[in-house]
Amino acid sequence: MKAVILAGGKGTRLATLSQGLPKALVPVNGKPLLEYQFELLARHGAEQVTLLCGYGAAEIAEYCGDGTRWGLRIKCINEAAPLGTAGAVLAALHQLPDEFLVLYCDTMVNVDLTRFYAAHAASRASATLFLHPNDHPQDSDLVETDEHGRVIAIHGYPHPAGELLPNQVNAALYVMKASALHGIAVPEAPLDFAKHLFPQLLKEQVHLHGYRSPEYIKDAGTPERLQHVGADVRSGVVARASLDVKRPAIFLDRDGTINEEISYLTRPEQLKLIPGSAAAIHQLRHAGYRIVVVTNQPVIARGDLTTAGLLRIHDYMEMELSRENAFLDGIYYCPHHPDGGFVGERSELKFDCDCRKPGDGMVRQAVSELNLDLAGSWLIGDRTGDVQTAHNCGMRSVLLRTGIGGRDLRYDAAPDYVFDDLAAAARFIVQNNPAAER
Repeated sequence: MKAVILAGGKGTRLATLSQGLPKALVPVNGKPLLEYQFELLARHGAEQVTLLCGYGAAEIAEYCGDGTRWGLRIKCINEAAPLGTAGAVLAALHQLPDEFLVLYCDTMVNVDLTRFYAAHAASRASATLFLHPNDHPQDSDLVETDEHGRVIAIHGYPHPAGELLPNQVNAALYVMKASALHGIAVPEAPLDFAKHLFPQLLKEQVHLHGYRSPEYIKDAGTPERLQHVGADVRSGVVARASLDVKRPAIFLDRDGTINEEISYLTRPEQLKLIPGSAAAIHQLRHAGYRIVVVTNQPVIARGDLTTAGLLRIHDYMEMELSRENAFLDGIYYCPHHPDGGFVGERSELKFDCDCRKPGDGMVRQAVSELNLDLAGSWLIGDRTGDVQTAHNCGMRSVLLRTGIGGRDLRYDAAPDYVFDDLAAAARFIVQNNPAAER
């Protein structure tokens, strides 16, 4: 693994705290941001790190040395003039490896880089963008992907009122193949990755992949953000955020659990959050759980809804949740249905599968992708199939009285707990978890 760190900015927004230091060397809890990145890279086996420097280049080079104290080979390149994030990379391209990770020096990052790199290799893309959900997508640059993770559009902030977009924020962490940049001239004016280069590559139909992950990556480029990041480091939020740390999860059914139960939900505007569900998700996340939706969606097999249409519904749900400071780590859906005979049905999706609840396929996929600890996890839903899924996977089960409220009676599965709604379940899990475990 080889990396490029963009360290050319002056850090004007941090002037009140930096005391003239380049922003790469501004300390967080007594240690420069840059050192956190070096430690992360070394932990994931990086060998070579190239810093593209501007303001304070001599100080940065002196601090880094040759990198041996972190087990790295570090080289600093001083850009002649400010060329923007993408412009700096293009200007130094002849000195960079064939494939490299791109980091920004003013971000705090704790990401499983090994997993990120593996996903990039599997996608065979020219570039992979690290995307993450957050609780304020309305004021962030958002990336739209298809069902396979291929980037189809980049939506810069600000967004038009009422536009339906995914909660997939461009986190300014990339894997790039140098071959994707060959032939692009070094710009005379600053060129930005998100605003200029990636949209240009999309127009040229270059394959860009979106890698969605809930891991920790935050811009620390203002005094307020720097203080927030420092608090997250001290509290352990940063340390436990990486996917190389196993975490318990709350698995949630969708219809009747998060949103109101209606027959054949096929349009975004039909989705209405159950009062208190967004606040419950926020509360459970704050308690240290990852939040994962697992939902059967046979409307796709029946031909009532396309996969793209389902993704639009989920975009809408995530945006509605974000209005109350809630977001999801992952959404997994089963498009299959075993029974035939529907007009317009999709025959290729008509079979018995292991992902349709009470099968464990969606749960197993989430465990693999998010490194989850099932022994400490819960599954919450409104149907007996949800309860049976929890039993099949070794999780504690909660049946809600919202939605179907267990009246389907399809499975003879007794829940561990029954609550009126998701808000009540969340309060119990957060406040009484030790008692529940006993």
